[in-house]
Amino acid sequence: METKKCALFVCLCIGFALLAITGTVWAAYKELENEKIAVKFEREVERGGYKVATTQELKGWLDQRKDMLIVDTMPADNFRKQHIPGAVNFEIQRPELTQMTDKMRADFEKLLGPNKDRTIVFYCGFTECERSHNAAMWATKFGYKNAYRQPGGIKGWFEAGYPVEKSQ
Repeated sequence: METKKCALFVCLCIGFALLAITGTVWAAYKELENEKIAVKFEREVERGGYKVATTQELKGWLDQRKDMLIVDTMPADNFRKQHIPGAVNFEIQRPELTQMTDKMRADFEKLLGPNKDRTIVFYCGFTECERSHNAAMWATKFGYKNAYRQPGGIKGWFEAGYPVEKSQ
């Protein structure tokens, strides 16, 4: 009987040790993934020269009725399903867009308008999506001084419990 108790105790100790090790490995893996995403994001912002607005900041600006343009950079099908209230759609591809055709540039600048000081917020699906980076970067290249990227995208907006609109 004593041998069985000892064996059970050893098994429990090994089990707890494995849980502790596995938890540590899992936490390290998640943290390394978070770090990878954070560094990629920081480097995109640095290259793009634009500003960043959190999901909560954007919601506050909407509540204050701040004069701004909100641009959803996702494909039109995604935009029709759900988008941030008041947003317009201008699809930008990913990965990083190194060139823009003359037509795309003309359409983009027409959408953004002539006021280079206006606040313009770009968003896409989620933090790792590069569409909003591309749009904010090109807006900055074209001289728009208040181009922002909302990194959480529609996923962050939805997770915050904020209202969305749908289009036909």
